[in-house]
Amino acid sequence: MRVLNEPAFVLHSIPYKETSLILDVFTRDYGRVALIAKGAKRPHSSLRPVLQQFQPLQVHWTGKNELKTLTKSEWMGGVVPLVGDALLCGFYMNELIVKFLAREDAHENLYDEYHTTIVKLSQASGSYEKILRPFEIFLLQETGFCAPLDYCQDTGDVLDPEVHYVYQPERGLRPTTGQEPGHWPVLQGKHLLQLAQAQFEDQETISLSKALMRFLLSLHLQDQVLTTRQILIDLKKL
Repeated sequence: MRVLNEPAFVLHSIPYKETSLILDVFTRDYGRVALIAKGAKRPHSSLRPVLQQFQPLQVHWTGKNELKTLTKSEWMGGVVPLVGDALLCGFYMNELIVKFLAREDAHENLYDEYHTTIVKLSQASGSYEKILRPFEIFLLQETGFCAPLDYCQDTGDVLDPEVHYVYQPERGLRPTTGQEPGHWPVLQGKHLLQLAQAQFEDQETISLSKALMRFLLSLHLQDQVLTTRQILIDLKKL
């Protein structure tokens, strides 16, 4: 099997033997793929300068097994390198993708959203939460771990902006009765509709979305820890 000119981002890399790297890459048409980059650690390797995280690449590989062989990688440009808090946010996104996406499970729309979010992070000087939250929601919905946030599961109707809804695990949104477990998030319809439309101008919506995302991520990650997520929480960036 030979794949040419596949859009990709490097999620993670680890050293392999003396001169090579094993890469976890997020590709548009093949999802997460494991690649061995032979000789990439050599000083004069053509692969060494381009295998950078958060930079759009085109990669070529061969192989039929789970670990493929990278044969070529080209930098596509167009993204300012992430630094500081934006770099932490990028690491957080990569952790989410590794945790929620199985290998070789394609998610073209999620790839495009990832690319768009990386560009936004590279251009931002703050307000990272407004950038990350739509990506979190998109990823959870794309992978089936978040129900739609704009309609009621009981009726199938669009949410009433004035009604309060509870997010019930494994089901989705329904009007609250006041008898639900205290850790289930309750949000007013108007805030949920803003989340569904990726509108994050209202500070109360941002605050409520934080509680909802923490609930959903904890629900599905269970005992797994996202290192950079905890750092961002401690820094009050998420």
